[in-house]
Amino acid sequence: MTAKAAPLPWPHALLALAVMAVWGSNFVVIRIALQHLPPLLLAALRFTFAVLPAIFFIKRPAAPWRHLAAYGLLIGAGQFGVLFIAMRSSITPGLASLVIQTQVFFTIGLSMAITRERVRGYQWGALLLAFAGLGVILAHSGKGATPVGLGLTLLAALCWAGGNAVSRASGRVNMLAYVVWSSLFAAPPLYVLSLIFDGWPAIRGGLIHADTVTWAAVLWQAVGNSLFGYAAWGWLLARHPAATVTPMALLVPVFGMAASAWWLGEPLPAWKLIAAALIMSGLALNLLWPMARARLAAGVGAPA
Repeated sequence: MTAKAAPLPWPHALLALAVMAVWGSNFVVIRIALQHLPPLLLAALRFTFAVLPAIFFIKRPAAPWRHLAAYGLLIGAGQFGVLFIAMRSSITPGLASLVIQTQVFFTIGLSMAITRERVRGYQWGALLLAFAGLGVILAHSGKGATPVGLGLTLLAALCWAGGNAVSRASGRVNMLAYVVWSSLFAAPPLYVLSLIFDGWPAIRGGLIHADTVTWAAVLWQAVGNSLFGYAAWGWLLARHPAATVTPMALLVPVFGMAASAWWLGEPLPAWKLIAAALIMSGLALNLLWPMARARLAAGVGAPA
């Protein structure tokens, strides 16, 4: 019989909660930075400060250079470059924090395409719930997300899933080191793309008008969201079973939507809450069902 996983000690639970709060509220920080900086330049600066000066103090992870390059391109130019473009004017921070979580389903799809594993029944149910939530958002186009914004955010989620597939292929590595060293390959193409698509006048104007709050938001992207977030998350996963820690990730869109409503005044009408409930239910089903089934099979926590 498998022993029941112990709950997180309260200091560790508070640390996990802090990581979720940082990752969730970061969508508001992105919107604040985008008030002055063009999106691709913001992404380039984020990864520049994720590399420097951390790379001089963190050893390169035991991963092939090609994996680091692929991860940097997918997460840098792919996930964050595309997401920042969407968040400039096409989707609100709260909805972005919710829709981007569909990376879970893209990750499953890519994994099954590679391993030829069949999609299981509960995964189809989780996917249908998430699609229903996206349908609710699309049905209210223009009230928080345009079709283009929704499509770009889904594309960012797909790139995130691609990055997950690459990091999984690297085996068990220090994710903080992985993020820092892969950022070497994220920043340069983002600067090039920024010159092409943002344009020099927008870059120059953004840098001239960027104030202290803007630069604090940029640093928060790198130091808070990337370095602190991955370091703390990796520390928790090294000390507790993944089944105990990973459910906390369901709080990211909760913090994202709450922070956007509080700081930016993003409205939370009934349709948005319904969409959030559907997508979150899909995420929860996909994450928690295998754990519950394993416990039942082991005879632990079976219903009376």
